[in-house]
Amino acid sequence: MQFDDLSARGLVLLGCGKMGSALLEGWLKRGLPAGAVWAIDPHPSDWLRARAAEGLHLNEDLPEAPALVLIAVKPQLMDEALPQVAGFADGQTLFVSIAAGKTLGYFADRLGAGAPVVRTIPNTPAAVGRGITALIGNAKVDEAGLALAETLLSAVGQTVRLDDESQMDAVTAVSGSGPAYVFHLIETLAKAGEAAGLPPEMAMKLARVTVAGAGQLAEEAAEDPAQLRINVTSPGGTTAAALAVLMDPETGFPPLLEKAVAAATRRGKELGA
Repeated sequence: MQFDDLSARGLVLLGCGKMGSALLEGWLKRGLPAGAVWAIDPHPSDWLRARAAEGLHLNEDLPEAPALVLIAVKPQLMDEALPQVAGFADGQTLFVSIAAGKTLGYFADRLGAGAPVVRTIPNTPAAVGRGITALIGNAKVDEAGLALAETLLSAVGQTVRLDDESQMDAVTAVSGSGPAYVFHLIETLAKAGEAAGLPPEMAMKLARVTVAGAGQLAEEAAEDPAQLRINVTSPGGTTAAALAVLMDPETGFPPLLEKAVAAATRRGKELGA
């Protein structure tokens, strides 16, 4: 990654919890000097303190005109934290938010309409470099700004650009909340294995590795997931018997997940309002 402008002008990280730390770790591994980062966090982790020993500026005076401010505080703390960086909202510093529920309009109200802001929604697999982040910028963000945001966020996975901010609630419901759906699948698959006679530890290992392996195959295979499902389903076999239950149009996965994603989307709109 090319970090010339960030290295010269500095990057401010407002909040450095799990997601902020995952991003920072990815940037450092890809060549961003620790001395180019100013982190603001009232309760820094031991890991972040160790980065300070390597040159990162922790809770120090901020640079005059940083190239980018990454906003990574919890949404409920945003009103309190944002004034610390509002002085950079002169159009020369790019703001990138990873805070759920905080709209571009929210930032325009607090930073001014002239501040270039990119709103993003990463997900928790970013912690292992397998995340996916949706992003959209306001009218003040040019192509270079979007490309910079994509470059930084690609340190922890893949990115997609949205056509309209109204899509963000659905993205949150699918990829933001989606890992929790998969974790629950692992839980319930393991419990079902126990009910069928497997020892708990074995059932959990089988469920975890099966879901992880199937996910990687779905991402890397040339066929789409529907074809992969067909490939593993022998007519009249065990998989077909299970899928008859899971694909039931009234009680199976299709209506259940549709309801779940719709519920998460509605809640996202409520929180945004």
